[in-house]
Amino acid sequence: MIAATSTAGGLRAAMLRITRQAWPVLVSQWAGIAFGVLDTAMTGHASAADLAAMSLSISVYITVFVGLMGVVHALIPIQAQHFGAGRYAEVGRSWGQGVWLALGLAFVGCTLMMFPDTWLSLSGDVAPEVRERVTNYLRALALALPAALIFRTIYALGTAVSRPKVVMVINLSAVGIKALLNWILIYGHFGLPAMGATGAGLATAIVSWLSLLVGLWVITHDRYFRRFSLTLGRPSWSAQKELLRLGLPMGGSYLVEVSAFTFMALLVAREGTYVSGGHQIMSNLAALCYMMPMALGVATAAVTAQAIGAGDLALARRSGLAGMALGLLGALLTSTVLLAGRPLILAAYTDDANVAAVAGTLLTLIPLFHLCDSMQCVNSYVLRAYKVAIVPLLLQVIALAGVGLLGGWWLGFGPGRGGLDWLRTLLLPGSPTGAGTMWLMAMIGLALSATLLHVWYWKIVRSYRVVSVPGAA
Repeated sequence: MIAATSTAGGLRAAMLRITRQAWPVLVSQWAGIAFGVLDTAMTGHASAADLAAMSLSISVYITVFVGLMGVVHALIPIQAQHFGAGRYAEVGRSWGQGVWLALGLAFVGCTLMMFPDTWLSLSGDVAPEVRERVTNYLRALALALPAALIFRTIYALGTAVSRPKVVMVINLSAVGIKALLNWILIYGHFGLPAMGATGAGLATAIVSWLSLLVGLWVITHDRYFRRFSLTLGRPSWSAQKELLRLGLPMGGSYLVEVSAFTFMALLVAREGTYVSGGHQIMSNLAALCYMMPMALGVATAAVTAQAIGAGDLALARRSGLAGMALGLLGALLTSTVLLAGRPLILAAYTDDANVAAVAGTLLTLIPLFHLCDSMQCVNSYVLRAYKVAIVPLLLQVIALAGVGLLGGWWLGFGPGRGGLDWLRTLLLPGSPTGAGTMWLMAMIGLALSATLLHVWYWKIVRSYRVVSVPGAA
């Protein structure tokens, strides 16, 4: 029986299947976040210069890594469709092509990270000691990048064939090793020199390569993966074109979302330290909340693509709708927790009354913000299951960058400043004009993105034919 239809059933069955696949993905993502938390917390106790260097370097690394990671993630719908159709050998061949792609992207990424002065020029005057640490930290992270991107091919494989627990276990184990190596290399133990932020970067590099080695051992020795005859093979231009045709717009979508938050932070900084601190709390909380719809989106895309590969379009449609329903339910649950726990959340983030006051005014919007964010996230992932990525990217650029970011600047800091005060006062009473307007417009941009993506989803579903599998559109 074909994989995608072996558990076919009603909407409830589809929701259960997605949930079983989503929770290991969510745990894996939380483990990934733990790396950044460990670096921030432990480097902060080394020196202020190390903490500043780590903060600047991570922003560069995340921008590079997230964009390239999105390209590699094109493997998920491609492999899932092969898996659903029972084309196991094609799954193995596409994985090998994904490794070649990851190596090529790693070369591009490492090159970008070898010139930190270009990035630091955007940050104005940077102290020499911080600049030196940024250079060393980025070079250490450049060592990690090839392993991290190749490991993403294992992540994509496990997700596409409904075995996400493999990566979850490896990532959870890696957190403990990362903490130990940070302690040794940042502070200097067992006779080693204290390397500060550079030590944190080296720890990431070591853990990344260890994780890759363990992952490769698992997929080449686990009996479940033997059916795919995983092989590196030679680079195939036709296979690379298929990956890039889908992966480049996917990576672009990732970058649009990351860049929007980056530019928001730069603009909000104009309103002072307290507003910037309050914005950072809101931003960090929104990022944490995003992990749930992202996990649901990844799982939904895999299950939907498996059904498409099996030729069961009814199951594909049902799986997509099940994922959207789960995204909605998850967002409502998360919003309820955020509203009920707002005082405790603020106390956990800061002891500064001024920062807490600003954050408190912004957090009134986060339930609506998260709801819109969740729905646009799941819809974008479901479209990727159909190998549709270019039009969603264009829609997200219009909604998130055009309406959300540019509109927020125009009404919050630009010529139209104050033009949205009536709505800001209604939804975010007491909020700073610039920060409040930026977050309000970001939410409107997300709502528009979710609506446009959902309309495009139904267009694709109605026009889709098994005999004519569309490319990225």
